[in-house]
Amino acid sequence: MIVLDAVRAFCRRLPGATEDVKWGNDLAFCIGGKMFAVVNLEPPHQISFKCTPEAFAELIERDGIIPAPYLARAMWVQEQELGEVLERREREDLLASAYELVRAKLPKKIRTRVEASPRGAPSSRRGRGASRRRRG
Repeated sequence: MIVLDAVRAFCRRLPGATEDVKWGNDLAFCIGGKMFAVVNLEPPHQISFKCTPEAFAELIERDGIIPAPYLARAMWVQEQELGEVLERREREDLLASAYELVRAKLPKKIRTRVEASPRGAPSSRRGRGASRRRRG
């Protein structure tokens, strides 16, 4: 559970990153509504994340890391038991890379809006316009 808490803390510090439980027991980390990492909340915790084609080829050669089910064609890998193969620093580097890969593909308008919002919280256009009107 300590490794899971460390993953959550790291991902939540990334600008504009959000987390949401999907499919009942998967904790998804997103930027602009697009996933960059997913952790299964049921032990043994697995973590899946996006990576470059080069990292994909290297990572799946390691015992305990496989092409991520359903997402491998999009260059996602899965560590079959969180914390068993990847050391903290390497995992954080790979998660930061996954975040950047997904963020870079977002339309500029969404990327700018998400990064300006606190921890990726969606902002309301009506709310911003209303506050502008009040200020004059």
